[in-house]
This record gives sequence, C-alpha cells and structure tokens, in this order.
Amino acid sequence: MKYNIIFLFSFLLLLTQCKEDNKQEKSIKNKPLIAYVNPFIGTGGHGHTYPGATMPFGMMQLSPDTRLDGWDGCSGYHYSDNEIYGFSHTHLSGTGVSDYGDILIMPTNEQVFNNGADGKKGYKSKFSHDNEIAEPGYYKVHLDDTDINVELTVSKRSGIHKYQFPSPNNQYAIVDLTHRDKVLDAKIEKISDTEIVGYRFSEAWATDQRLYFVIKTSHAFNDVLQSPPKTGMPGAQKIALNFINPNNEPVYVKVGISAVDIEGAKENLKAEIGNQTFNQVKKTAQDFWEKQLQKIVVESDNKDYKTNFYTSMYHVALAPNLYQDVTGNYRGMDMEIHKSVGFDYYTVFSLWDTYRAAHPLYTIIEQDRTNDFINTFLAKYNEGGIMPIWDLSANYTGCMIGYHAVPVIADAYLKGIRDYDHNLALEAMLHSATRDKLGLKSYKTFGYIPVEEESESVSKTLEYAYDDWSIAQMAKAMNKTEVFKNYTQRAQNYKNVFDPETQFMRGRFRNTWFAPFDPYEVNFNYTEANAWQYSFYVPQDISGFINLLDGKQNLEKNLDKLFVATNETSGRHQKDITGLIGQYAHGNEPSHHMAYLYNFVNKPHKTQEKVHQILTELYTNTPDGISGNEDCGQMSAWYIFSSIGFYPVTPGSNQYIIGTPLFKNATFNLENGKTFTVSATNLSDTNKYIASASLNGKPLQQSFITHQDIMNGGTLHFKMTNSPSNWATKDSEIPETKIEEHLIVTPPFIAKGDTAFKGETEVVLKSNTKNAIIYYSENNSEFKKYTKPFSISEALKLNVYAELNAKKSKTITTHFFKIDPNLSVTLKTKYANQYNGGGNNALIDGILGTQDFRTGTWQGYFNEDLVAIVDLGSEQLVNLVKINFLQDQRSWIFYPTKVECYGSKDGINFTKIDDIREPLKLTPQEEVSLWTAYFKLVPKKYQYIKIVAKKLGDLPKWHLGSKHDGKSWLFADEIIIK
Repeated sequence: MKYNIIFLFSFLLLLTQCKEDNKQEKSIKNKPLIAYVNPFIGTGGHGHTYPGATMPFGMMQLSPDTRLDGWDGCSGYHYSDNEIYGFSHTHLSGTGVSDYGDILIMPTNEQVFNNGADGKKGYKSKFSHDNEIAEPGYYKVHLDDTDINVELTVSKRSGIHKYQFPSPNNQYAIVDLTHRDKVLDAKIEKISDTEIVGYRFSEAWATDQRLYFVIKTSHAFNDVLQSPPKTGMPGAQKIALNFINPNNEPVYVKVGISAVDIEGAKENLKAEIGNQTFNQVKKTAQDFWEKQLQKIVVESDNKDYKTNFYTSMYHVALAPNLYQDVTGNYRGMDMEIHKSVGFDYYTVFSLWDTYRAAHPLYTIIEQDRTNDFINTFLAKYNEGGIMPIWDLSANYTGCMIGYHAVPVIADAYLKGIRDYDHNLALEAMLHSATRDKLGLKSYKTFGYIPVEEESESVSKTLEYAYDDWSIAQMAKAMNKTEVFKNYTQRAQNYKNVFDPETQFMRGRFRNTWFAPFDPYEVNFNYTEANAWQYSFYVPQDISGFINLLDGKQNLEKNLDKLFVATNETSGRHQKDITGLIGQYAHGNEPSHHMAYLYNFVNKPHKTQEKVHQILTELYTNTPDGISGNEDCGQMSAWYIFSSIGFYPVTPGSNQYIIGTPLFKNATFNLENGKTFTVSATNLSDTNKYIASASLNGKPLQQSFITHQDIMNGGTLHFKMTNSPSNWATKDSEIPETKIEEHLIVTPPFIAKGDTAFKGETEVVLKSNTKNAIIYYSENNSEFKKYTKPFSISEALKLNVYAELNAKKSKTITTHFFKIDPNLSVTLKTKYANQYNGGGNNALIDGILGTQDFRTGTWQGYFNEDLVAIVDLGSEQLVNLVKINFLQDQRSWIFYPTKVECYGSKDGINFTKIDDIREPLKLTPQEEVSLWTAYFKLVPKKYQYIKIVAKKLGDLPKWHLGSKHDGKSWLFADEIIIK
C-alpha cells in the first residue's frame, strides 16, 4: 500500500509538472515576437549598436547618447556608460566609424547649455540600466539627476519624446545643434510658442550631411534662449525651451526630419504622426515590427537562442535607411533634389559587410525592398557617377574596398528579382569595374595589384575577382558573351596572389612575395585582416582554389590549421579582429564563409561542429553578445542563416550551403504567399550532426539547397545525431563552384632573387599555371625561354610572361637595382616588419618611397627614434647628406621633431655635423606630405655617416589618437650621401 501511495504521489507530481510545462510552452508560443528582441545586445563590447526607437529600415533612429567620441562610441551609446547627454534622432548601427547624432534634445530642470563633458555640472544626467527599457519602436529611461522620466517612439521619418517632470516648475528642453560632429552651418527659427524649425549641416564621416527639422511641443514654451554660436561654426547653437506646464502634465515633443528641406520635415511629421497620441504611434511602430519579425518564425525551448535570433532579425532591419520624404523627394549624390518614381530611395549601404549574407537574406525575405535597393544604386550611379561602396546621406565616404553593389545586383538578378533597368544595371556594374582608382588600374594591367602600387593589395585583388565573377554570371544570363568571357578571365585573378610555397595569399612586391612573411601579421597588404583570414577567399572558384592547393586534402588540412592556430595576431593592432577561434575571426567579415568550406571537401560534419560552436559561443543574450561590430546587419544575418541551417557562401551561385540547425522549426513566410520550413528531430546541444535529410519528403543527400527550393515552398527536414555520419560525403553530394571556361595563364613571379642587391642575385621564376612555359627578356631584348635559374649582376629591367596552349599571360616588368657594393647600413633601432620598405637595406637601395605609406616603400618605426649608420666602405669626401620623411597625420605618422647628422672616420667616435628641427609647426594637417632633411657640409672626409631622427612620441592633444594614449609613427626612406 505504501508503494502505491508513493507511486500515486509521484504520478500526480509528474502530471502537475507536465501541465506547468505545457502552460509555459503555450505561453512562449503566444508571446509576441517583439518580446524576444533585446536591443541592448551589441551595445556593449565592440558591437556598436544603439538601443533607441526606430522603424524597420526607417530614416529616424531616436536613441540616447552616452558617448561623444571614440571607436566604441560610434553609435553614440555604450552599455558601460552611466550618463546620458540627451536623445538625438539619427544613429548608425554597428559601424566602425562614427557619424550622425543629429538634433540632440535633453529634458532638464535648469537652463544650462554646458553638456557636462568637461566634468562640470551640465544638462547630462546619470541613469541606471535598472530603470531603462528598450523594445522595438520604443525606449524609456529615468534620468537620476533630474528625476525626469523619458519615453521615445517613432514613425519612419518622425518621432515623439514624452517627458514626465517631477514638478511643474523649471521644465526645460535643451536643443543642441553642436552635438558630436563639426557643424558647417545651422539655423533655428521660432515659428510659434509650440514650434521651431531649422537645419543642421555637418561634417564627419559624411563630409556634407544635411538635415532639416521641425519640432512641435504639446505645451507652450517661453522665448527661445540661445547659447552663443560655437567658434568657427555658423549657427552652431544650443537653445533652451522653457515649458509652461502648471498642471505638470506629460510634455510631448514631436520631431520630423528631412534631408531635403524644412517643408519636407513638416510634411513627414504631418503625414506620419500628425495628431496621433504617443501610445498610438508606439502601437503602430510595434505592430510594424511584429509583422517584420514574422517573416521568419522559429520554435525553440531555449529562450536565449530565440532572443538571439529575433534580435538578429531586428538588427538586419535597422539598415539600409530610408532617405526620402513622404513626397518621394530626396537629396541625391550630386546634392541636388530628386524625386523617386516607383521605388523608395535608401542610404547607409555597408556593402563590404552586407553583400556576404545580409543582402542574400533580403533576396528571400525582402524581395520588393531588394528591387528598391538596386533602383537606389542605379539612381546613385546616375547622380554621382558611380554606384555606392559605402554611401552615407548623399556622400561617398571612400570607406572599404571592392565594388560590392555589383554582386548584390547579380545575386538578385540571377534569383529572378528584376524590377529595374537590367541594361542600365549591367552598364553601372561594368563602370564600377573599369575605373582606375583603388588599385583598379594595376589590377586591369597585371591581373593583380602590386604591393608598391596600392595598399591592401591582396584583399582588393581577391574581392575584385569575386565581383568580376558576379558580373560574368549576370552577363551570361543576359547573353553578353564578350562580357562573360572578359570577366570570367578577371574572376581568376585570385590565382595571381597565391604563393604555392606557403599556400597563403600574399602581396606581390616588385613581382616577388612581400617578405619577411608572417601569416599572423596584420599589415597593409590586407583589409582589417591577415593572411590567415584572407587566404580562403575564393568563393567563386573553390574547385580552382583546390587545384592550386593540390587537392581537397590540403584545403581540409589548411582549414584545420586555421581553427587551431594561435589566437593572437602580430603587426598592426586591428580592433576589428575579434571573435577568434584560432585565426578564424568571426568578428570580421572575411572569415564568415570559412566554416562552410568543409562541405566542399566532403567533410560536412566539420562544418557542423564549427558552425554550432560559433552560434553557441560567439552570440549571447548580453550587451556584449556580438563578437565584433554588428556592421549594419551582417553579423546578424550570419546568425539568422546559420541558426536555421544553411549559409550563402557564394552569392550569385543560387546555392545555400548546409550547416547545422539550432531550432526544431524555422518557417519563412515568403512574399509570394508560400512558406518554407526547416525542421529538425532529435535536436539538442550534443546532437549537432546531421544523420539524414529530406526535402519535401524525399531524401536529400547533397549538402546544399538552391534558392528555388526555398521560393517553391516546402519543408527541409534534418534528423540529428550526436556523432559524425556519412551524410553528404560523396563527391556527387557536395557543393562546388568552379570556373571551367576561358581559363587564364598566370603571369610568372620571382620565386627567388633580390630586386635590390649587391654583387649579383640568382633569379628563379615560377607560374601558378601548371605546365606553362615562361619567357623572359632583359632590358627589352628579345624574349627567351626560361629553363633554369639565371644570375643578374647589373641593374636592369626584367620582363616576364607565361604561355600555355597558345594563351599568354600578362607581361610583368620588374626593375632590379644594384646597391653600391661599398655601402652598408646598420640600424640601431628596429623597424616594424609590416613597414620594412624592402628589408635592412631599404634606406640605401635607391628606391624612393611614394606618397602612400601603405605601398611598402617606406620604413616605419613605431614610437622609436631612427638611428642609422651608413658605412661608405672607405673615407670619402662628403659635401651633402639627405634623408626623406613622410607625414600622414590621419594615420599617426609625423615628421621627426629633430634630425641629427654625425660623421666619423672609425665608426666609434662621431662628430656632430648639424641638426635640423621639424619643418612644420605641430598643427593639424589633412594632406599627406614629404620632407627631405638636407645637410650641406663643408667638404670633409668621412667613412661613416650617422642619422638620428627623433620621434614625436605622444600624439598632440588635438589628435584623435591622443584620447587613447596614442604614440606616433616615424616613416623614413633613402639616405643619400654625396
């Protein structure tokens, strides 16, 4: 009987628990999706997101500002801060450069124009995260210093502030037009006791950003009190609105903005908010967000996974931003006013980041908006002469590399998204690829970008090659055979920066490999990365890349090494390289496709392991829950795709490579009315491997699906297990990208030989095209076949090309310099390897540095004096000594403060000849400049000349780097003695 009672009690307990679990699960299912968005994710660490109120792809981002400058203040807010300066109406999400923060408004109980940044009492206020709420379309905070409650909500181009003051007395709102960046021009005009209008033109990342505004208040205010204009900035003022509110009702401040004019701001506010209440506007905003999030519905018992997912869905809809008024008027790239017809016009295209996954995601869940994006690109092409690379508020920022509007268009076109002028699109794509800037001139001439011609040469060569492939694919679909041929050939240019000896992508410096080589070194050959992080970037021709590596086993082996390599970098400190697993850097975009490459070598279980690790370790439901800058949606798009179970390794191929799902169900609600569901059984944190798969009930053996599979609707189902299986491991079951037509012959490189030498140097030539015959010519003599290494003992010009099956490579010319054999140089201080200028003899090799320090022709010293002793080989009559220096203050490179010249006969006892002070006053200089220190001597015999160049050291107070205790660089080249 006793056991029956125990059993009955246990059964009842279990039944009660089951009911509670079902109740909880039902509650979770009934919860609105916006409840799973945590806008604070990414506001800590280096995520650079903001928590304030905005609409999907909206123009206004109404958010608190807690930080005025600095890299981790790019969005204006950082979770580690405890003071708010105010609430401004434009913000960037997850960028690595700061801008925006326009029209800051701060409620306070005292008329004070000081923002408190100097430590004095000002209008800023302390706050606590305990009294802060952030939701899609809504933000609330309590200001501790003034006991004011602030709430914010928005429409697309307008917003409302709600202030509850502690008493009816001393109710002020400071309107600050000087906040953050440099004001070019500004104006405030009082229209009535409840309305002001104005504009603010500013300079920061966007060099001429124009914003117009209207502010309407629920309560009358006394005459506007203005601060004196900021020195040198016309109209850069702050004003104080003193509200008349005897009953201490909530004060509402409605704001409309426009990039066109004040009338546009008024029209936007009237059309979107008008007489609506705060709660009505909030409800509309949150209903919009709920609809936006319902585009993909996931099911999970793990609240953090679900929160990470819907916060990612939220983040991918924060940019690009609408950039036109309700009338359709917008400010174009020519700064003139245009009117959009049949599409919405946008800005904030972070294309180096977002072409990889964010835009491919939009081709699934934002097809109509993708047409708008492409029509925007074409409008910008017509207005400004080129499609955007990174555009911001009618400005080309000149930031990042590639011409990545091109693959966005090609990917959409090949997926059937074509509501734009196709021929104009191809014209604009070809225009982007045929400029001469950013290394393109060299790229077109040689098939790669030489280190000495352009900075970030390896990254640019690799990314241009992918962009070119996407042009070729679109041209093929449009039956443009000659364009297809030319750009298929250009798409193979990645082969020209592959070093077969190290199996890394390396810079070609004077047609040799940049050396000394350290794959961990972050240097000017790569964009925000090192050789590890760029050497797997050949998404358009993975089969061709495998051939360069001599087989799949080598790609697998190199990937294995990548993920277990030491997780530290050398060379330049790069804040963007974060989220390291070995040398895989998830915090920066060049790594984002790498885990999926295991599928291409028949090892999908390794993809599943790595993807699951990244999903569960590098994304967390915390303020620092993103491993790098959120980058306008790219980091979140990676999570969305990967957590569902696949990823677009090669946009433009229409393939999605399968990884491993994180959710038991994920359903796409497509714009064509169909649904596509990805489901998984036996799913758990340990069951991360795919045992089998089916598509619409039929077995799926291949480790990829197509875009059409998704658009057709249906179900992709995975059966999961806790150990690797044989699923999708046969050659017929793996994905591939390959270039088979119009194969190129790669130009030869100098595998051995010094281009600046003493005595003689032995030259070894090689080509990355197997069985190609190499030809060479000395000083424009007749070309001869290369059969064995040869020696060079005099300065000369070497021309080389390769040939196979009557196809010729590009011809490459290299100048060899002979260093005076009697000269030698001893360096008493150490240069930085990434700026070695060609090695120990760089200061006497006869090769002069160019104006771009990143081309490898200068020798750089970080926070070090330069001390160099030149040995002339014997006593000689010396009457002139000179040495060149470079200054690029934006890159922390400054002229020396003093240059000293000494002479000696024995190399031990030196006599000072003269010294020269730094040539320019220590004032801000935007331009790059060169300076030569001349020492004219009364002719005297010396064997040794010593040069001492004194570093600046600590950066000046006015320099941005001084806020980070920055130190200066010293760049020198070529000591000439006559």
